[in-house]
This record gives sequence, structure tokens and C-alpha cells, in this order.
Amino acid sequence: MFVKICGLTEKAAIDAAVDAGADALGFVFAESAREIAPERARELCRDVPDRVIRVAVMRHPTPERFADVVARFAPDWIQTDAEDFGALPVPAGLGRLPVYRDGAGAGGLPPRLLFEGELSGSGRTADWDEARRIARQAELVLAGGLDADNVAAAISYVRPFGVDVSSGVEAARGLKDPARIREFVARVRALEDDR
Repeated sequence: MFVKICGLTEKAAIDAAVDAGADALGFVFAESAREIAPERARELCRDVPDRVIRVAVMRHPTPERFADVVARFAPDWIQTDAEDFGALPVPAGLGRLPVYRDGAGAGGLPPRLLFEGELSGSGRTADWDEARRIARQAELVLAGGLDADNVAAAISYVRPFGVDVSSGVEAARGLKDPARIREFVARVRALEDDR
């Protein structure tokens, strides 16, 4: 199960995510309590092992903003709303994680996508029924309102390729709790051990 911890801004939280076995780290470059400067994100990733995917999380960036983040942060993947990709100068080799939201439908899906509720980072649970339908057609990374208490139920019901958490591992809005990060990842990995 692919696990992404999103909205990271501090080294302690990044270390907790990496040590717990997260597959990807998300850094927000859009207006948010979790927004971070590209240079700061790059600095925080200096000691992150190559096996961990660094994701630049954006929402409706201008081509100029997108190019600036790519140049200064050097992510492995870009995550933004699916419709944004048509206007962005995405370099060859940069992975894409297009975002689809509740009510997106299931036509013309890419091989892999992130599915969440209407508003990113709000802690609101996505429509699991819709996510379940889409997960039958694509590698779906489920986001929106997940935490250590509901991630097992979400995985069992939706059957996603992966899960993404942000507010569900915070002590306060925008402030990640290393213990909650470790607990979230442990709950996901425990499900894998049970299979």
C-alpha cells in the first residue's frame, strides 16, 4: 500500500514519516496553512532517501509558478488538479499525480490519480462510494479526512492503490505530530501484514 504524508513543513515530521516507512512526502506550494517555500522544502529533503518520492502539491498554478517550484524544489512528482496539466510545462521524467474530486465521474481516467473531497486539506472525508468505483479502473490514492482511526475502514471499503493524509496527523492546523504520523503509517502497514 502506497502511503503519502502531505503538508510537511518541519524536519521532525519528515523524519517520522521516513522512519515509519512512508513512500512519499508532500510539500504544499499553494495558499494553505501548510504552504512552504520551495527552497525550504528542498533543504528539508536533503537527507531524505532516494526511495522516498518528493511531491510538489499545487492547485491551479500559473505556468510561471509551476516552473519556479520545479526549478527550486526539484520534485519527483507534481500533484495538481487534473485539468491543470494541460497548461503546464511538465518536464520529461517528472511524475504526475492528477487530482480528481468528489463528483468527477469516471470517464477518461489516467492510470494513477489522487481522489479527495471538494476542498484539499480540510479534513473532510471524500466520497468513498465514488472512490471505490474509480479504484476499479485506476490506481487511486485516497485522500480526504483520513486518520489512524478510519484508514483501515477506508482501505477495506475503497480498495485503493494508496492513501494520503495531511490534517489527520496534525496536532493543530498545519502542525504535524510525529507520533500521529507514525501511528497512521503503522496502521496501514499492519493491514499489509494481515494479508
